[in-house]
Amino acid sequence: MSGWWVPPLVAILYGCAAFLGIQLSAAICRNVTPFEDGPKPGKPPTPWLIGGAAAIGFTLALRGMPLPQVGLAGVLTVSLVASWYSDVRVGIVSDYFTLVPLGALALGSLIKGDYGILIAAGAVTIPFAAAALFSRGRGMGWGDVKLVALGGAVLGIHAAVLAFAAACLIAVAVAALLKRRSEPIPFAPYLAGAIAVALTFDVF
Repeated sequence: MSGWWVPPLVAILYGCAAFLGIQLSAAICRNVTPFEDGPKPGKPPTPWLIGGAAAIGFTLALRGMPLPQVGLAGVLTVSLVASWYSDVRVGIVSDYFTLVPLGALALGSLIKGDYGILIAAGAVTIPFAAAALFSRGRGMGWGDVKLVALGGAVLGIHAAVLAFAAACLIAVAVAALLKRRSEPIPFAPYLAGAIAVALTFDVF
């Protein structure tokens, strides 16, 4: 599929995917009470999420990414935006937005006999799972760990390690800048952003 109209069309579809992720996440957040020791509830930047998703779609189409991969990335956009939204809104990342797409990817890899996705997901998850275990979910939530596993499955070990290392450094820098180093912060936005950047621009 080619033509000048393809990038704008894909951008619109990705914007719609982001809007869908926001609506699904908002529906789940209505029934969730934030943890007292979790991140303070905030207001997700919905216009920026939709605009950012549209920009990602436009860039992927402009780069000539194959249509099946563009479609998979569009589905992933729903999960990433939904995870970002819910973590900022109520401090949680729903399994619907991490384990469901991760399970679909794992099933597809098993059917093909390719275990690379499972290995990548497991390998990058280990340090984050350890952090969640030792901090008892305060320094690192288990929802974040599952989002890391999804990112590992999508990006592969090498790109995921670099992307998440960058996400950690940026999160620490922002927390220091805002003088919130002693407070829990929503970490899913940094993870989701790192996954999106790595996938879109293939920078790692």
